[in-house]
Amino acid sequence: MSLLTVGSVAFDAIETPFGKTDKIIGGAGTYIALAASFYGIDQKIISVVGEDFPKAMLDQLESRKVNIEGLQIKQGEKTFFWSGKYHNDMNSRDTLVTELNVLENFDPIVPESYQNADFLMLGNLSPQVQSTVIERMKNRPKLIAMDTMNFWMDIAMDDLKKTISMVDLLIINDEEARQLSGEYSLVKASKIIRNMGPKFLIIKKGEHGALLFHGEKLFYAPALPLEEVFDPTGAGDTFAGGFMGYLASTNDISFDNMKRAIINGSALASFCCEKFGTERLTMITEQDLTKRIEEFVSLANFDIVTSTSSTQRQTVS
Repeated sequence: MSLLTVGSVAFDAIETPFGKTDKIIGGAGTYIALAASFYGIDQKIISVVGEDFPKAMLDQLESRKVNIEGLQIKQGEKTFFWSGKYHNDMNSRDTLVTELNVLENFDPIVPESYQNADFLMLGNLSPQVQSTVIERMKNRPKLIAMDTMNFWMDIAMDDLKKTISMVDLLIINDEEARQLSGEYSLVKASKIIRNMGPKFLIIKKGEHGALLFHGEKLFYAPALPLEEVFDPTGAGDTFAGGFMGYLASTNDISFDNMKRAIINGSALASFCCEKFGTERLTMITEQDLTKRIEEFVSLANFDIVTSTSSTQRQTVS
């Protein structure tokens, strides 16, 4: 199975209570592709960079079997750059610098070799770019998922709702779900958002895990408590990449399989937080990932007394 990712390939500069970096590699498309690369699938990416972007990183994507035919390199222009500073609780941050550069007039081209992609992940970009990619796909993928953020709700709500109506799965955080729906209760918010079009909804709650909604079904996945969080940048994109990579590798979009996909995505996202930028994702092995997934499973396994007799117990997982 194949996964097509649309997202930024960019530069970041990050400051957290644990330190700061100069320009490092970032971008939603980068994190998604690196995370999905653990699942041995055919990957393709649509993005744009300037002539200042290092060839070594493009080579690294290709070494992980990511087809970069759809990644445009704009000569004489600069790559998108974002700089931010995290507060002590690591759940909030201030944007210090945003330079759109090549993203300002990005026209996503879908190569002919990408047209039969089985799964499509629309990373956080303008809703116009996201909908353009969907419209330029000659064959609709088996599953179209998208991410978005408050910024687009503030300045392009009509375009955003149009794009949301075109997808099967929306992945957002709890703050974004509340703003999009106008409801504080996430259960109520989920119903309003799914009435906009997507059959499936994932609401991420950061260190408090993630919720999956479909019809009347609800699944909650915990987050792994980490002793230290160095840098949460890209964790949400890494989650999406692990989630979609797992779905593509199994070719199963059932609710039960999405539960397993959430655990895979959460495990990879937890690694992402342990170093700055993409560094940790480039270091972990399949054995590391398997062990981390087992840790996640153990968080939700317990025995519960189901009757007055202490001898009758049920394992819940």
